[in-house]
Amino acid sequence: MILSELTGYLAQHRRAPLIDLATHFDASPDALRGMLATLERRGRVRRIANGAACGSGCGKCDQSQVETYEWVSAGPARAD
Repeated sequence: MILSELTGYLAQHRRAPLIDLATHFDASPDALRGMLATLERRGRVRRIANGAACGSGCGKCDQSQVETYEWVSAGPARAD
């Protein structure tokens, strides 16, 4: 997987949990975190605070494992 694929996915879906990204791209969460950190530095995505991801408040998820990213770039979807 390359950075542009991750960028395209997030631009299309707007928000995604790390575990969903790992499943979709068949990649380890650690590998994705590195790419997501690059996109964060570029202002393309932001990490959403634990517990704010779904807003349901059900408490069923282990909050230490919930990690969600949101597309925030107003420009076209590109990896640069």
